[in-house]
Amino acid sequence: MPPESSPLLTRLTLELAQREAAGTRRRLSVPAPGRIDFSSNDYLGLARSGALHTALQQSLQDQTLPAGSTGSRLLTGNSAATETLEAQLATFHRAEAALLFNSGYGANLGFFQAVPRRGDTILYDAASHASVKDGIRSSFATAYSFRHNDLADLEKRLARATGEVFVAVEALYSMDGDQAPLRELAAFCQPRGLHLVVDEAHTNGVYGPNGEGLVVELGLEHAVFARIVTFGKALGSQGAAVTGPAVLRDFLLNTSRPFMFTTALPPLSIVALTAAYELLPTLHAERRQLFALSGLLKQKLAAVPGLHVGADSHIIHPIFFTQPGPQQVRAVAAAVQQAGFDVRPIVAPTVPAGTERLRLILHSYNTEAELDGLAAALSSLSRI
Repeated sequence: MPPESSPLLTRLTLELAQREAAGTRRRLSVPAPGRIDFSSNDYLGLARSGALHTALQQSLQDQTLPAGSTGSRLLTGNSAATETLEAQLATFHRAEAALLFNSGYGANLGFFQAVPRRGDTILYDAASHASVKDGIRSSFATAYSFRHNDLADLEKRLARATGEVFVAVEALYSMDGDQAPLRELAAFCQPRGLHLVVDEAHTNGVYGPNGEGLVVELGLEHAVFARIVTFGKALGSQGAAVTGPAVLRDFLLNTSRPFMFTTALPPLSIVALTAAYELLPTLHAERRQLFALSGLLKQKLAAVPGLHVGADSHIIHPIFFTQPGPQQVRAVAAAVQQAGFDVRPIVAPTVPAGTERLRLILHSYNTEAELDGLAAALSSLSRI
């Protein structure tokens, strides 16, 4: 049967057409040069940092690195530099141990697939990232979601729990930009013997005295069973680590399939991460600037008619419209892009249908003039 007449290909084509009609079909695009960045996760500018580039160049001059890691960590892909980095990560994040993964997605998938077992229970915030939900689906544990940041609803779900109980939240939620009530969650979990698991994807490098994350900023590192710290955002690199007890690290490297059956991070990534973590404690001014710009943008957007920004958003600011819908949000995004700003629409299934939004992300390298220009571009759109 020729491929063009395959029932499967016909089905796939029809499903894509349905997404096209609904305004939810995705396409790859290359960021247009010259647009002002309000979309990337490079919060502190490390991905474009001259200091990080210089450190990488120096490391390459001082040693000859192979192009690839050649295998999984359990075979030929381990190195002394990788284990040194893990030890540094554990010390920096005030944990007993750390285990590297190739991505935040892989770390969440690997943790929830391996640690909660049949008879255990996972209680997870309904706004949790797809990687957490996919990890939960691959677990044999029972799972219940609770309403976003709602401890009363969490307590109701707890009544149905059995076995070891894991409570999964994000320190800062990527689509809403609001923080989890970590102090309240810790106070809820500790006396009940629940295991609090915190994804610090969007707080690693940004919060804390030296960028250790929101858990350390709040002094809760001893109240959290495991943290997932990722490097593709404020660290300007790639990969992630699970931090927690030493026995957790040993258990994951023995049972976590995304760790066991994945080629290790290449040596250059290990060098880049080592250099980035050495720079983090020096970036106090960048973190202050990031927070100042975040508050200023919210003030400016509050004066724009026809849109709403969540009162609790930090760094990430979702913009909601009086007439939501994927076509509407895409049209606004396209117009703002034409005005010179890199902003992106967020539509279903990434967010629930009817909650489509623009997502604006602040960076330490943005300027007040750029914020003024962005607010003016949004104000000029009569279709908001």
